[in-house]
Amino acid sequence: MLSARFRSVGLPPTGLFFGCQMPKIAHSQAHTCNICLSWYFPWQLDFARQVGILFLPRKPFHYISLNNPGLRRGRLHRSARLLAPIMLTAIASLSISGITQAEELPDAGNYRPATFQQLSPGQLPQPVSPAEQLDFSAYKNWLQAQINELEIPGVALAIVSSRGLIDVQTLGVRSVAENTAVDAQTVFRIASVSKTFAGTVASQLVSHNIFSWDDPVAGILPQYSIGTDPATQSMTLRHVLSHSTGLMPHAFSNMLDAGVAYQKIQEKFHEIPTVCAPGECYGYQNVVFSLVADVVEASLQTHYDDFVRENIFAPLQMRSASMGYEDYINNPYASQPHQRGRGGWRVSTTNPAYYTAGPAAGVNATIVDMARWVQANLGGVPDVVSPELLAMQHTPVVETPYGNYFNRWPKVQKAWYGLGWRIMDYDGVRIVHHGGGVRGFRSEMVLIPEYDVGMVVLFNATTSLANDVVPQFLDTVLAEVTSQ
Repeated sequence: MLSARFRSVGLPPTGLFFGCQMPKIAHSQAHTCNICLSWYFPWQLDFARQVGILFLPRKPFHYISLNNPGLRRGRLHRSARLLAPIMLTAIASLSISGITQAEELPDAGNYRPATFQQLSPGQLPQPVSPAEQLDFSAYKNWLQAQINELEIPGVALAIVSSRGLIDVQTLGVRSVAENTAVDAQTVFRIASVSKTFAGTVASQLVSHNIFSWDDPVAGILPQYSIGTDPATQSMTLRHVLSHSTGLMPHAFSNMLDAGVAYQKIQEKFHEIPTVCAPGECYGYQNVVFSLVADVVEASLQTHYDDFVRENIFAPLQMRSASMGYEDYINNPYASQPHQRGRGGWRVSTTNPAYYTAGPAAGVNATIVDMARWVQANLGGVPDVVSPELLAMQHTPVVETPYGNYFNRWPKVQKAWYGLGWRIMDYDGVRIVHHGGGVRGFRSEMVLIPEYDVGMVVLFNATTSLANDVVPQFLDTVLAEVTSQ
C-alpha cells in the first residue's frame, strides 16, 4: 500500500496516481477526481467502505463508486436529491450500527492519525531463537571499548526485532566544536544505506503495476543515451537496482566527490563505458543507481524525495527522517561530519552533490528512525513493507566479487546484490546488509531474518571501525544462539 490515506479507504491500487498531497482517483481515461482523504472523519471512511460509495464533500450530490473497478464518478439525479438526506440517514444508521458491533467509533474531535504500531508476537512467525532472549552485552562492551580507543566523536546503535526496539545507545557528541551530546533526536547522514529505501520505492511501483522490473529504462527515459555500446539499451530497472547495468563501476562518482550535481552529470551519460552486457557483471554505482529518481518522476510526475516522504517516512512514523541537503543543514539536531587529521578529529565540510543523487545517498535520519526501518525490513510493519516487497528486494540478483570490505569478512561464504540490498551467506546463515559512507559519516545496517533480529550503527565520523561492527554483531548473535 502506498500511503495511509490510500489505505484508509482501501481503494484499488490500479486507480491510484501517486506522489501528490491531494490524491487523484481515476474514474476514466479522460478525467480524474481530486480527493483529499483528510477531509473525512474516520467514521465517514468506514461508512464509505460499508456502502461502497464515497461522497465528495466539496461537490454536493457527487460521489465515487468504490465497488466499480473503474472507480466511476457519478452525480445523483435531480429527482433523487430530495430523498438523499433520508436515504443517507437510513444507510448510515445501518452502516454505523454494523461498525459499532466491531469497535467503538472514535470521537471525531479527538481523533489522531494511527501511530507506529508493533505487531503482537502471535501475529508474527516465531524465529528460531527470540531476539529478546539474546544477550548483547558482549557486543555493546566491545563497541564501547573501540569507540573509546579511537575517540570517535559520536555514535548511535540500535538493536531491533520485528516486534520493536530491543536496545538503543547513543554515545559521544554531535560536534567536537560544540560538545552537544548525541541523543535519540540526533540526525545523521546515512549515505548509501539510502539505497535500501530506493529498493522499496521501486518495489512498491512494480507491485502496483506502474512498470515491471524488466521494462527497459530506455523506454521510460528516452531522453537519455546511456553507455558507449548499444547493448546498454536493454538495461532494465532490475539491472539498475542490482548494480548489474554492465557499465563501468562507480561511473562519475568522482564528479560527485568533486561537488558536481547529478543533474549536470546526466549530460555525460553517453560517455560511461559499457564493460559487459546488462545482467552479466556487477559494477557498483551511485550516479547510474540514481536513475531510479528519474523513473519515478517520469512515471508519476512527482519528485522522488516527496514520494519517499509520503510512502515510507510518513506511514512508518519516521518523524525526523528527511531527504536532501537543505533539510540536513537546517535541522538544529543535525550531527556534524568529522574527519581525522593532525591533532585528532575535526569537523569537516559537507558535500551537497551526493544529495542530488537522492536514491544513492540522500536520506538523513535519527537512530530511532533507522530502528523503525530495521523493524519494517524484518517484516514487522507488513501494511507498509509487505512480505512480497521484502521477498523482491532480499532475493539475490547478481554475485558480488571478492574485494569489497564485506567480502573480506572471514565467515562470508557467498555474497550477492539484490534490489537495493546486499545478501550474504555468513557462517551458514543468510543475512541482508548495506553500508554507507560519505565525507564525515559512516553507517552500517544488517538483518538476520532467521533469528528475527537486526542492527544499525551510525557514526558521525569517517572511521574504519564501521567495517567491523557487522561481523562482530553477527558473531555475537550466532554464539548466543548456539549456547541456548
